[in-house]
Amino acid sequence: MKKLIEELQAYLPCNAQEKRDREALLAYLNLEALPDPFTRENPIAHLTASAWVTDSSHSRILMAYHNLYRSWSWLGGHADGEHDLRLVAEKEVREESGLRTLRLLTPEIFSLEILTVDGHEKRGQYVTSHLHLNLTYLFEADPSEPVRCKPDENAAVTWFPREEAVSRSSEPWFRERIYAKLNEKLLRF
Repeated sequence: MKKLIEELQAYLPCNAQEKRDREALLAYLNLEALPDPFTRENPIAHLTASAWVTDSSHSRILMAYHNLYRSWSWLGGHADGEHDLRLVAEKEVREESGLRTLRLLTPEIFSLEILTVDGHEKRGQYVTSHLHLNLTYLFEADPSEPVRCKPDENAAVTWFPREEAVSRSSEPWFRERIYAKLNEKLLRF
């Protein structure tokens, strides 16, 4: 936990959303009385990691059609006890897309956000509404490498031109606040 808090303290927010979310993340993680945020056992909020996967020209983005949200989205998932969130992001990309070759473009956090998750059914069990305390990492992959979906999580995986990746999402907040921000940061990378 200490390493993560240090990384968050060193992170330079790019906008008001990241500044406020970083403050909230640090406040939350410093509350030692709460259940372990690295596991889903914490029903209020837990850590997740996402990946913004681009090609070598930074002109395309890998997206998955997420079954639960019925939207094109980035790839990622729950920490499930793993404390290295970079590894979580990489593992999730491999599981959700079938990609074998990934290159981490920077070891630092690329983006951070607190995401709301509405209550839903998963594998026959009700999951209460909660927060994902999410860190995003930037990866590069080769679009010529085959991809495949993970049917229990997504219905398709494909590469989109950078701007189209944003517009393909059916979730307005993600389009306007998250994916557009990630593309803007990618252009400066």
